[in-house]
Amino acid sequence: MNKLQLIFKNLIKCKTPQELIDEGTNSELKKTLNAFDLIILGIGAVVGTGIFTIIGSAIVGSQDGAGAGTAIVISMLLAAIASVFSALSYSEIASMIPVAGSAYTYTYATMGEFMAWMVGWILMLEYAIGNITVASAWTGYFVQFLKGFKHILPAFVVNCPLWLRNDYRTMYELCDKYGWNVHDKMPFLNLPFGIEIPFAINVPAIAIVFVLTLLLIKGVKESTKVATIMVGVNMFIILSFIVVGSFYVQPENWGTSMASFAPNGIEGIFTGAFVIFFAYIGFDAISTAAEETKNPQKDLPIAIMGTLLICTILYVCAALVLTGVVPFDSIDTQAPLAHAMRYIGRFHTGMIQFINFHAGLISVGALCALTSVLLIYQLGTTRILWAMSRDSFLPKSLNKIHPKFKTPHVMTWLSGLVVIICALFMDLNLSAELCNFGTFTSFIIICIAVLILRKTEPNRPRPFKVPFCPYFPIFGILICLALMYYRFSAKATSALYFIVWLIIGIIIYAGYSYNSKRREESEQI
Repeated sequence: MNKLQLIFKNLIKCKTPQELIDEGTNSELKKTLNAFDLIILGIGAVVGTGIFTIIGSAIVGSQDGAGAGTAIVISMLLAAIASVFSALSYSEIASMIPVAGSAYTYTYATMGEFMAWMVGWILMLEYAIGNITVASAWTGYFVQFLKGFKHILPAFVVNCPLWLRNDYRTMYELCDKYGWNVHDKMPFLNLPFGIEIPFAINVPAIAIVFVLTLLLIKGVKESTKVATIMVGVNMFIILSFIVVGSFYVQPENWGTSMASFAPNGIEGIFTGAFVIFFAYIGFDAISTAAEETKNPQKDLPIAIMGTLLICTILYVCAALVLTGVVPFDSIDTQAPLAHAMRYIGRFHTGMIQFINFHAGLISVGALCALTSVLLIYQLGTTRILWAMSRDSFLPKSLNKIHPKFKTPHVMTWLSGLVVIICALFMDLNLSAELCNFGTFTSFIIICIAVLILRKTEPNRPRPFKVPFCPYFPIFGILICLALMYYRFSAKATSALYFIVWLIIGIIIYAGYSYNSKRREESEQI
């Protein structure tokens, strides 16, 4: 066997499902989660991003594409359909191979070492970059929340300088938009040779990521308890918005013709589906906690499908009320629900105090929702990196378990630092779209993995099976490919950055991970 053949053999080398299961069984992670805990994690990750942040952009649109308008409901259903086929596939494999690492682990069992590394690298994009998006949005809601205490808190706290609550890219965009002098709005660090570097730091985003990193080190069960409280608060807020807002719906806002219902046609509907898909990472995050689940074969499928069903119903109801209360072109993209309540107050002055109070509650709910999303995304990032380190794709020194809390504390700190550093310069909208490309890719891989395992492991027990296989997994692949192709054909900036991310992943694998795996194998001989 020549060297080239040996390299190719190593690239496609798979771990058997039994090897993965044995590793998970011997894991030092504490098994404390049940189906309810997992559903809470899933809802916390899905609902917060979809309703409190992304829904406004999906309706109105942005510089990168037209919005869906009132047809956002169709976009949501399209995203849900794409998700359900992938969710069924996740449920089958998660119950069959209940091991941490999500799509990374499942790829290792079906497509080999190189594809496993690439999927793990893509999942890093999905979770870590997605966390940056949510952290930036959290800052916006937190600043708005502080303004409600302008008569109590010092002015510096309520109206802190822009450079202390934005990354430097956003600061440049604001200066360009409003014609401000950059040197007046940002401090500059003076380096040798006359070099000046702009300085801006998103302090609230960094602070919340730091606090949640400490919480995750303490333990996943403790983290889930906090997430349960926050999910309970934002579920109450969303349901109250749906109930209260339904009394003020104006059916004509939904459109009197197809042109007014879908003002940007198929393009807008597909763009809306692509954008809203960012919110469906939640059930992927559930599978990353497999090794910390008491009965993963039973609980993981229940949690994955339950999360998808509950969140889709909430999405559609909230979208119908939102677009029924406010004309779609007047919806606020930053805080759509709170803005909708204030919009009602303009025309119902007798209810103004109640409406303003409810709008304030929505801001609190948004903070709780986004905090739970940050917590769960950080959990997902850590567990995927931990699984990759265990397989020697990353240094083994990162794989240590805390002697008291039984959590991967080194990896938790590392993932927290990655988010904190990237939050200094990553653009919110760009990171959201980058995250979407990672999500679509992992969903496609999962559907393919189900098809492969049906052939290679036909007799292995499957507590849950995808119905109508192979048709459902194939439908999931085709829908995700169609939405990805749409964004590539639109020549979105995020599509180019996604390709760059893949190239970087290949370079790291070739320069470190491949050799690291070979060293591990030689030590075991």
